[in-house]
Amino acid sequence: MTAPYVRTHQSGGVCTIEFFHPQGNSLPAQLLSELAQEIHHAGMNADTRVILLRSGGEKAFCGGASFSELSVITTAEQGRAFFSGFAHVFNAMRTCGKMIVARIHGKCVGGGVGLAAAADYAIAHQDADIKLSELTIGIGPFVVGPVIERKTGRAAFGQLAIDAGSWRNADWARRKNIYAEVHESVPALDESVDKLTHTLAHSSLDALTAIRKILWEGTDHWEKLLEERAAISGKLVAGSFAQKALGGK
Repeated sequence: MTAPYVRTHQSGGVCTIEFFHPQGNSLPAQLLSELAQEIHHAGMNADTRVILLRSGGEKAFCGGASFSELSVITTAEQGRAFFSGFAHVFNAMRTCGKMIVARIHGKCVGGGVGLAAAADYAIAHQDADIKLSELTIGIGPFVVGPVIERKTGRAAFGQLAIDAGSWRNADWARRKNIYAEVHESVPALDESVDKLTHTLAHSSLDALTAIRKILWEGTDHWEKLLEERAAISGKLVAGSFAQKALGGK
């Protein structure tokens, strides 16, 4: 089995950040930390004009939080620390200053939906269904909530959060603004990704920065908000309901 990784490749103004985990591209704390750091560094790199976020493998884009780590959490503080990892990634995406394009080749669960929604432009495959499954294990999509709600509105976010056992297809995600485009094949997906990142890499950085500032208006309080949401998730995941659902203590 391939070891988990976060890899960065710089070419022609495009900084490609790819993450991988053999368990459905789930995100343990270490990968979350590395991902936040790489996004921050790419934003600070003068050679980076646009960031491409993608994951490895051919199946899920991202399975969200690592259940193996969630199942051994015993205190609310441990839980808060884990979910703060997602807060740090989303805030890194929010503040990095560079346009982020996401290549969504497969299904997204939980925090994976958050990654797609936090991207400035997400291009997806038609099989990239989405689901917020947190309620099924006794917690809720608290940290990803503001990220998703910013794109979909509160009503659609509520549908995902409440009907936690159901998948929504890629076209639903497109209509609710999580995905900007949906393609029928991987070659078509990659063609669109390559075309857009090339165009953005040769666009005015000042103009892109100004557009991005407008897109993220009203989120300056997220540094505090997402940490508060992480504390809610942390308390719940340490509780008996969640740990029983996860097969933990």
